[in-house]
Amino acid sequence: MSPYPTNPTDYFPSRDGIGFYNSYKEDIQLLKEMGLKIFRTSISWSRLFPNGDEEQANQEGLNFYHNLFNECKKNGIELLVTLAHFDVPMGLVDKYGSWRNSKMITFFERYSRTCFEEFGEYVKYWITFNEINIILHSPFSGAGLTFQEGENKNQTIYQAAHHMLLASALAVKYAHSLDHNLKIGCMIAGGAFYPYSCDPKDVFQALKDDQENTFFTDIQVRGYYPSYSKRIFEEKGVNINISEEDKEILKNTVDFVSFSYYASRCSTSSYENKEMNSGNVVKSIKNPFLETSDWGWVIDPLGLRITMNQIYDRYQKPLFIVENGLGAFDELVDNEVDDDYRIDYMQRHIEAMEDGVRDGVELMGYISWGIIDLISASTGEMSKRYGMVYVDLEDDGKGSGSRIKKKSYYWYKNLIMNNSSLQ
Repeated sequence: MSPYPTNPTDYFPSRDGIGFYNSYKEDIQLLKEMGLKIFRTSISWSRLFPNGDEEQANQEGLNFYHNLFNECKKNGIELLVTLAHFDVPMGLVDKYGSWRNSKMITFFERYSRTCFEEFGEYVKYWITFNEINIILHSPFSGAGLTFQEGENKNQTIYQAAHHMLLASALAVKYAHSLDHNLKIGCMIAGGAFYPYSCDPKDVFQALKDDQENTFFTDIQVRGYYPSYSKRIFEEKGVNINISEEDKEILKNTVDFVSFSYYASRCSTSSYENKEMNSGNVVKSIKNPFLETSDWGWVIDPLGLRITMNQIYDRYQKPLFIVENGLGAFDELVDNEVDDDYRIDYMQRHIEAMEDGVRDGVELMGYISWGIIDLISASTGEMSKRYGMVYVDLEDDGKGSGSRIKKKSYYWYKNLIMNNSSLQ
């Protein structure tokens, strides 16, 4: 069952969102006017399979996505679609225990096949799981996992991750058999791990943290478990059930590697007498050389260039930056938002991205998170705004829901207009 309270008097902004379901045509026009070339969105698994284990998809849900994707196509906007974006039908959580159960592989396979068959004519680029590595840091968000008292959480998490990796590989296999033009990618929450000091213990901890972070992409790109996974499993008391058939399935590897980038991380062998970096779901020591956002996330444009080089050197596969942006308090004054801080953040990160390309990194594209304000996944707040379009809604649900272009909207529109290679 969900670990979150369900008091009917409580208000949860994420339950209502920003009303995109009803306003998508107008919102797509905002993207078109901006000059956006590609729009990243996600299909809600439970909108197609409300309980998760149905044999047939919900036609009303299929109709919505046909209409949405067709609207994008009419307006000349390419699509990048995520199949599972921190989204597991609660029926599967309550009835099967979510991804701890191997039956989930069959349910996801049915769901992903339905998506490829129904929407393949509109969507060329796909991601199987959003930030799959977040299962290690927030198991319920990442995989719908809850735990019993005394349970070996690491065992459950890594076995669930194995089931997710198999489901992802089977989705890749089917998509390629259906249409060789479909491109399927994996995704992690990216960000370089810096040693807190030049103490070899800190340097080695940064290496271990980076291995843990790229554990998933190592498998999804290379098609097998990395050698260091044996050490991880031994240290965490984990014994994964991996069959020979599983090993064959994992050989169905992705076409590209995508990642989100908001911040770098700082690793240490000892947390004693060190200040923690607040706000980010990935545990990290505060980096004294970097400024932070309103929510305590470090701002590190050079870290994006470093991350691009590290991931590309590791895999030699095309990269796709699918999330990058600044969560901040925005003030609406006289129906305008002067978010120069966001423009500065994005300008510096885009310049770092361009430097990464000059370093030789093969980059498919860059997508800002997000173009239109939306509920923050990490905090559940509306007030943590990422968009370049302001949505008139507050944390308590009050507001008209109207869309107002921020200063950054016009800046980004001009940037796209003058840079034909920018996604």
